[in-house]
Amino acid sequence: MSITSHTAANERLTIGFDIGGTNTRAGVVDERGRIIDRRSVPTPHGGAELTAELARLVDDLRADHDVYAVGAAVAGFLDPDCEVVRFAPHLAWRDNQPVREELEDALGLPVKLEHDANSAAWGEYRYGAARDAGTWVFFAVGTGIGATLMHDGEIYRGAFGTAPEFGHLTVVPNGRVCSCGKHGCLERYASGTALIDTAIEIAGEGGFKGCGLYRKVVDKRADGHDVMQAARAGDALGRATVDAFARWLGTGLSIVADVLDPACIVLGGGVSADADLFIDAARESMARGIVGAGYRPLPEVVRAELGPDAGMIGVSDLAREMVAGRGLSDAE
Repeated sequence: MSITSHTAANERLTIGFDIGGTNTRAGVVDERGRIIDRRSVPTPHGGAELTAELARLVDDLRADHDVYAVGAAVAGFLDPDCEVVRFAPHLAWRDNQPVREELEDALGLPVKLEHDANSAAWGEYRYGAARDAGTWVFFAVGTGIGATLMHDGEIYRGAFGTAPEFGHLTVVPNGRVCSCGKHGCLERYASGTALIDTAIEIAGEGGFKGCGLYRKVVDKRADGHDVMQAARAGDALGRATVDAFARWLGTGLSIVADVLDPACIVLGGGVSADADLFIDAARESMARGIVGAGYRPLPEVVRAELGPDAGMIGVSDLAREMVAGRGLSDAE
């Protein structure tokens, strides 16, 4: 679906892919961060099939747009140079597969590979809530928690390319089992999937049987969206669950603030669509938990502005910067 009616003849366009375990989305993005055309398809399960589908989408979009580079945002572990995928839990790419090179060969265009949270963070830095920020953190709160640390316009990756895994900070020793193999990780208390576990625990404490959400929770028919909807409608169980979520999120933010002292924390990801329900309480929880509470500046905590398009917009811009760094004016 085209969003703008026309594109200037000299516009430098790139394609951004957001490759998820369920769906793959592609957008043609201009230099102002606007998506002017887009596609969405189910993500193929096989690696060769996925590469072929990406190539088909690029050919489709290039039929209508003069595109000179491609960016691909991937949920997985990449090397520090963003050349290989070490492991992508919901995709077929793993075992240090040279995905960037493979995609470049298949697509016939320069390709920038990037972690999905980093891609979304870059989009917010260039065009959204973190424009021109110095030291700041991006929290992508969805099924789990992805995160990015940026300082003076650079993405911090760590020595091996996996930083920062804020979602796997231990906030409850011997707490809930996490898919990473640890116990008590932040994302088991402050993510979309954690909302249901919290609702089940609170429902078991009693006093909520008259709530509309209660039966859906005990019958295991509810998801995180149901909890947010219930809270928005004033349901007591939904409200108590979201309050607990906000306290845990604030605890995680206070740890990040203690270690990194960022000026700004941007909350993105799917759960941020309901940020108005919890962001104030999360700020208060962070303010109480931070070292030197009451005697030091607090980081600003704001909601992301680009929504689910942040990854596509960010990685397309990174692809544009990559080509400029190579000194190429076109896909040569």
